Amino acid sequence: MALFDTSAFRILEQGMSVLWQKQQIISQNIANSDTPDYNCKYLEFSGVLREKLRANGSIKQELNLRQEIVVDTYTRDQFDGNNVDLDTQMAELTNTQLQMDALINSMNGNFTRMRSAMVTK
Repeated sequence: MALFDTSAFRILEQGMSVLWQKQQIISQNIANSDTPDYNCKYLEFSGVLREKLRANGSIKQELNLRQEIVVDTYTRDQFDGNNVDLDTQMAELTNTQLQMDALINSMNGNFTRMRSAMVTK
């Protein structure tokens, strides 16, 4: 539907998708905090939003977020070879949830504005 096919919705949708994947990886890290030789994983992503804005002044193409799962094989926090720091992972999970909540609130605001625009006409 063209009504929801805007740059703002695409950005919000992809942002929520990336944050959901990040939550899944953090949850795996927390679940494996006592598993010997488990290496902590992180989701790294970068957007190409800035380049697309410079190229044509608006986002007409699909926003492309490059994602990569990085495994930390260098840090050893425990004697059993596990390197999951629960405090760090819980803080990351909280931060990710706050970011997700902000995106959801933004999308809800967009829906509310559309709804009010339809009612006033």
